[in-house]
Amino acid sequence: MNETMQPSATAEVQNKPPGAPEENLLRDMLTQNELGSFFGVSKTVLDRVWAALTAPAGDSTLYVSMEIGADPDVFHPLKEFLKQRGIVNHPDPDVDAQIRKVLTGPEKIPNYSGGLGILAGDTLKSFAALKIPVVAVSLLYRKGYFSQLVDSSLGQIDWAREWHPELTPGLYLLAHPQKPGRPLRIEIPFFDASDRTVLAGAQLWLKMEVNEDLDYFVPQILLDYSISASPGWVRDAANHLYDSSSEKMKAIQRRMLGAGIIPTMDILGLTANTIHLNEQHGVVVILQLIAEYLLQQIGTDFWTRATDADILHAAEAVASRVVYTIHTPVAAGHDRFSKLLYSNVSHSFCQRVLDILAKDKHDPRAYNFTALAMRVNRATNSVSRMHREVTVKQFAEFKDKITAITNGVHHLTWISAAKAEVFDRFAQFDDWRHDPGVFANAAALRHDDHFRAALEEAWRRDTIKLIDYVNEMLDLHRRQTQETWIDPPNYLSTLSNRGGSLDPAVFTVGFARRFSMYKRPALIFEDIDTLANIIADNNWPVNFLFAGKAHPADEPGKFVLKQVLAVQEELYNKSRGLAKLIFIPGYDMAIAKLLVTGVHAWLNNPKRPLEASGTSGMKAALNAIPNISVLDGWWVEGYHDGQTGWKFGMEHPVEEEHLREDPDALYYTEDAASFYRIFPEILETFYSPHQRSRYLEKCIDNLVLNGPIFNTHRMVAEYTARYGMRLEPEIAARVEHFRQLYPEDVQGG
Repeated sequence: MNETMQPSATAEVQNKPPGAPEENLLRDMLTQNELGSFFGVSKTVLDRVWAALTAPAGDSTLYVSMEIGADPDVFHPLKEFLKQRGIVNHPDPDVDAQIRKVLTGPEKIPNYSGGLGILAGDTLKSFAALKIPVVAVSLLYRKGYFSQLVDSSLGQIDWAREWHPELTPGLYLLAHPQKPGRPLRIEIPFFDASDRTVLAGAQLWLKMEVNEDLDYFVPQILLDYSISASPGWVRDAANHLYDSSSEKMKAIQRRMLGAGIIPTMDILGLTANTIHLNEQHGVVVILQLIAEYLLQQIGTDFWTRATDADILHAAEAVASRVVYTIHTPVAAGHDRFSKLLYSNVSHSFCQRVLDILAKDKHDPRAYNFTALAMRVNRATNSVSRMHREVTVKQFAEFKDKITAITNGVHHLTWISAAKAEVFDRFAQFDDWRHDPGVFANAAALRHDDHFRAALEEAWRRDTIKLIDYVNEMLDLHRRQTQETWIDPPNYLSTLSNRGGSLDPAVFTVGFARRFSMYKRPALIFEDIDTLANIIADNNWPVNFLFAGKAHPADEPGKFVLKQVLAVQEELYNKSRGLAKLIFIPGYDMAIAKLLVTGVHAWLNNPKRPLEASGTSGMKAALNAIPNISVLDGWWVEGYHDGQTGWKFGMEHPVEEEHLREDPDALYYTEDAASFYRIFPEILETFYSPHQRSRYLEKCIDNLVLNGPIFNTHRMVAEYTARYGMRLEPEIAARVEHFRQLYPEDVQGG
């Protein structure tokens, strides 16, 4: 549920004459065009969006992402609209069916694995809020990302959960305009080593990313290859996000996305001049654009006649249409495929283009898709200012065009209902739902007793909500111990309710992200004796709440998850029961929101400088929660000399040697010791009656200093400048306002 919505109607509803029957307003929200019927916006809005996306001038953008996370249980403006008005049915059966679907339908869309996908969803929400003409393309995965069980001995257990897009509100199977009753489909070719063609078909789903006022939306087009028109091996690849069962499966998935972009644009009449690659997963579209350019320049036999110089010239021309965001310095995040394997899924001409444009400087037998994306674009951006330094080190040949656009988060998705009530109460935050820049005005409330008390009370309510969830989970695990073979992943589940429950008044630290070696989830437990003594000697109780998934193919990541589970009992006993470490299985957006709104501090301890950005800490900051973090990624910009939280760990310059990911180069001992040095100060600041005011001031300073910056409204304003779209004057002025919240750092290497 979107907890931060205020009681307001859509722009269309507000313009209706007084006393207009509500049932007519709802009937107006069930609209149609040649692609089908849609519920949630007026016909005027529907036509406006499609007109902008299909306009001959091409002043729109196509946003490509392998994953998009936008579960309706954390942000659902249409459902909130209905709930606020107590609407549960309608006399028109078609409208009634849509209302019931919105109110009772499933709210999980498991097309994301973590940060990259959730960022994509937040990005699209801000595009919708600012009414920027953008359409997104991704894949629909019939079994989504894996679901997680966790056993105290076995660790992570992966399993597949079927979901049903046809039952999910806000998702629509697009209809073929000329073939009544038939879904709209595209076809893409796969090739074998002899250039023989096999066609794969995909039907098109649309998810409407509707804004908070229900007066604009961004369409997500999801390509669904799990149909009989596709060969079995393609249908298999359409099951799971990031299926790494084989290198070939990965290559097939990347081709399904990248090769599906131009056919999707053609069949929908999309005219976007700019294609934004959110990471390199869809980079195969560049091959298609090059082929189309050469077809126009040379003719149908271009694939035999084109010279290397022709291909390079085509790449230069194609680059003018592409904007590329690189998200990680970690090697596993850069797709590489052996040339031998790729000869069995692509045309020989594609391989020739890759030989020229996708060379891997470390392996002449492989194609490097990140290198291709870095080379063929008009603008490349990293996702934080420090990440730009890292990217320049890794891709020095492109340093002159690498700039930084620091990530953000969608504030309406992540701010809690309790804190939203506080912001509604104080005039300094007027219009905060539409303009996160107003959080800077919290500076005037630093010493306002009413505001401080209101913020603390909202925080207390959020913590109680989180701790209640955890305690109910622990109790459920106790019952399940007798009912299933799963041994619950928490030592506290073996204790009675009284000894094995959490207290919301206790200092609570949150850590939740993908479990991988470089993120070092077990770092602060490197020396249990030291950590336990800090807590026990001073009688400072601490709850440590951990959550996250390791990729099914990441055995080191699974190992480090088991390391966290393994220290629970020892930490509890050595701290005399004062330190309680909990692992929350099944991490998703709803659990993430509970954590980032309810903890007292957010922990982040990657190996510097391998965290490109990180966004979970931004979500905490927008809830006025301080971070305790290694000075990496976004925290380099969000730390503000200690006004918003604490830093620890090594702060060496960015050098090639520091990009190593092997276990003996992760600085566990050094950075853990650094954490133990600052942790007593943090706990004393929280628990001491004489210092608690300092803690609250750090909370308020997160609103003042980080709220206006680390939001996706500001971020998409920077992207819009890269797109070069001609916007309506009112929209252009709003975009410029958000862009000015954080003057762009465009320095190259």
